[in-house]
Amino acid sequence: MSSESGDPPQDPPQDPPRDPSRDPPCTCTALRRAARAATASYDAALAPVGLRVTQFAILRILARLGPLPVTRLAEEAALDRSTMGRNLDPLERRGLVRLEPDPRDGRARVATLTGDGQAAIAAALPHWRAAEARLGGRLAPGALAALVAALAPAPHA
Repeated sequence: MSSESGDPPQDPPQDPPRDPSRDPPCTCTALRRAARAATASYDAALAPVGLRVTQFAILRILARLGPLPVTRLAEEAALDRSTMGRNLDPLERRGLVRLEPDPRDGRARVATLTGDGQAAIAAALPHWRAAEARLGGRLAPGALAALVAALAPAPHA
């Protein structure tokens, strides 16, 4: 394709080569580092009750939503199915959740919070709240809510 003057089209101007050492830090890497640090902090806070923060979150999801197929529970917890299985195994061994065949689909399993699971949530809540307060104290008011809102996936159309 040529321009009206008959000259061949020009390539868009190229940015001059940049020195990568002058680029800002990678946002993704910074967020992953922050997430790992936050996870370690919550895991340490929940250690006295023998839970990791991901397991605590799973228990709370079941408390809030009731029995769920494992695949749906994984979606709610933003975990892949195999990671959910690795988190459910110790919870089932401790009697905090019960896994049973889904009555509507025998190939699937349904996770149910047990009474011991409810007691574990109650025991963990003060430790979790303390971790929340420590993390919140390190952030400007509203900063975490703004970050979560900015990074939340767009609603399905």
